[in-house]
Amino acid sequence: MASSPCGNSNFDSGLEIKTRSVEQTLIPLVSQITTLINHKDKPKKSERTLAAIHRVGQAVSVAVGRFVAVGEAIATENHELKNEMGQACFEARRAGDAIAQLTDVGSALPTPSDGRITVFSDRTGMVKAARLLLSSVTKVLVLADRIVIKQIITSRNKVLVTLDHLERVSTFQEFVQIFSQFGNEMVEFAHLTGDRQNDLKDEKKKARMAAARAVLEKCTMMLLTASKTCLRHPDCESARINKDAVFHRMRCALEQVIEIVTEARSCGENKILPASIYDGIKDFKSSVECLRENLYSLSPQSMSNQLEALVERTEDFTDSAYTSHEQRQAILGLCQLARQDTQQLVHAWVEAQSIHAKEATEDMEVAILKTCQSVNDLRRELHKVAVSRASDLLKVHGETLPLRALKAAGAEGNLEAVAEYSRTLTEQKEQLVEVVWGKGDWERRAGCCATCLGQSLLEITCIHAEETFHVIGPQIISAAQTLALHPSSKIAKENLEVFCEAWESQLCDMALLLREINDVFEGRRGDKRPYLSLPRPGKHSLTNLKTAKAVKLDAEVQTSIAKLGLELRLLSSDVDTEVEKWEEQEHDIVRQSQSLASMAYNMHLFTRGEGLLKTTLDLFHQAEVLSEEGLQLCSSLRIFSTQLVDEEKSLVVTEMEKLVALCQQLQMGAKTPIQGKTATFQKVDSSIQTTKGILTVVLSLLPFCNKLNRKYKSERSSLGSPQDWRERQDASTPVKEEGALNSKNSNGFGVKSLEQHMAGLNLLESK
Repeated sequence: MASSPCGNSNFDSGLEIKTRSVEQTLIPLVSQITTLINHKDKPKKSERTLAAIHRVGQAVSVAVGRFVAVGEAIATENHELKNEMGQACFEARRAGDAIAQLTDVGSALPTPSDGRITVFSDRTGMVKAARLLLSSVTKVLVLADRIVIKQIITSRNKVLVTLDHLERVSTFQEFVQIFSQFGNEMVEFAHLTGDRQNDLKDEKKKARMAAARAVLEKCTMMLLTASKTCLRHPDCESARINKDAVFHRMRCALEQVIEIVTEARSCGENKILPASIYDGIKDFKSSVECLRENLYSLSPQSMSNQLEALVERTEDFTDSAYTSHEQRQAILGLCQLARQDTQQLVHAWVEAQSIHAKEATEDMEVAILKTCQSVNDLRRELHKVAVSRASDLLKVHGETLPLRALKAAGAEGNLEAVAEYSRTLTEQKEQLVEVVWGKGDWERRAGCCATCLGQSLLEITCIHAEETFHVIGPQIISAAQTLALHPSSKIAKENLEVFCEAWESQLCDMALLLREINDVFEGRRGDKRPYLSLPRPGKHSLTNLKTAKAVKLDAEVQTSIAKLGLELRLLSSDVDTEVEKWEEQEHDIVRQSQSLASMAYNMHLFTRGEGLLKTTLDLFHQAEVLSEEGLQLCSSLRIFSTQLVDEEKSLVVTEMEKLVALCQQLQMGAKTPIQGKTATFQKVDSSIQTTKGILTVVLSLLPFCNKLNRKYKSERSSLGSPQDWRERQDASTPVKEEGALNSKNSNGFGVKSLEQHMAGLNLLESK
């Protein structure tokens, strides 16, 4: 009991904790129970300590009583849970009463020797009560969580019914009416699934949920224009194909969300990812290093065969038309070096076996190190080639020439030109898919995704990117064919524009994915820590987007904003990289820089239509909070500069003044009222541009301040005295037992923590 059961995620009831809200609610309870159990070995207590223990026990009992009352109310409203919930509530109440009785002062007796009071005479009873309480409370929470799942399923079913009606409409009037209902239901579904996504503990499921929700969000606009085009041109086969593909993709995404929520097995989740050359290198190195433990685990011939199979896989790189002559020669040279080192290892290995050695000889150890180094060099070269190939391809396709040509040919009604540029776009799609997964059979893949195999979140992003290119490519072609057949149709032109924008957005996502894959390979990747001062639910929350008028971005504006967002993402990544170089991770400059990078990352997600910032008002609020954090960083820099000499101080102060000006500019801009579509997007552009400027200044300050901080820290440590050490040691002396108990009680498991949790799960809102 001394360690938190939350870490194991399993209790005596056999229930698994799958959401953060359930786990976080249990932490205060575990803390208080642990406090009580940790005092079991010291039965003699002072009156002050005894009173503290009594308060903890009573607080647990009262909070459990309130918690059980809520659980019983839930059971009354949900008959399918009535029996299970009733039993769990009964056990929780019984355990809470037992803990209250065991910590009751009236039940403790003074000892005749010193008059102190003895508690916990029934140690076994306390442990049993604690176990029962944890398991029963966990069960109540997990059962209550089923209601959230039920709400999501019910919401999905409503969306599906309306989607079916929307697919069968035959008039514009009927379509507008049903689409309005569909929009409201999708907002409700987005709200429920967004909360669920943020609450999931499993990062892989969270990433899959995010991918599915991104598809639904982007397909909603596609569904609108594709359906309108089909209604305007009911006899057009290409318009019908275009619309059917959108409806099919939405249904697949809805189904994927439910599979994640209900943990149903799906083909997508169990799909075995292709074995990559990087897997082969990893396996080969493992076989080589295993020789240190066992000289007879495999035969020399099998190791040679394993290397030859590995070298054969490099042909996907050397045979590619995108690999330069220099790169091809470098790969072949490293393959030959790996062969030579492996041959030397086999020779030393055979000699060691001939003398019946029990462990690797010195010659073998040297050969093992050389062989591992050579295959590492090969892996790095292959990664370099893959990233270079992907970067070059994205630069070429970033100009989106086939899309422009398709739009022009469609507007002219030129079907032959549409067919020609459609073939070009199909070739481009295949090239982009090759960038993601590579080319070849399932056992021989050389794409960028191979680099990140084993990194589950990036695997999912790669799969999502591949599927998006596969689906949107044919949809662009069918939309262009429709426009070519009806060149004067405004809705057909708008429909093609929507699909082209989705393609361009995916290209931006690919550039970001490439950067993240490279960060993983170089060991620079660090998950973004969410900034907690984000807009709270209120008038700008998802639940109130129902009445907000949908505003469609102009293609040029959307492309500009997306590019700015990508630049912001790269800057925030650079800031994170610099921050990681600091030895003092709790330094104010480090902490505030991390916050700025995290908020900038949220603004980047907004430009992609993702994250917690859902409206422009949310973005402006975030910009205001970012400016305040930036001014706090300026205060920290001002304090830091006081220890610097003239020239160093002058440099820091100069950059700090730039930062102050930018933060004030961002703050004033965020607070300035605006009206109209054009003004709104100009303000968005200005906010992101100013944020870029802030991060640029921070990026220039971080390495310089880090260097100065190490310098002055070294000087201070050399001047430290023994007295300083004694004072620090005294300051770190633990407080008394009673004080420790009271400090734990201050944030312990009480009525408020449970009520806040229940409100967070929205279980009381339905009452």
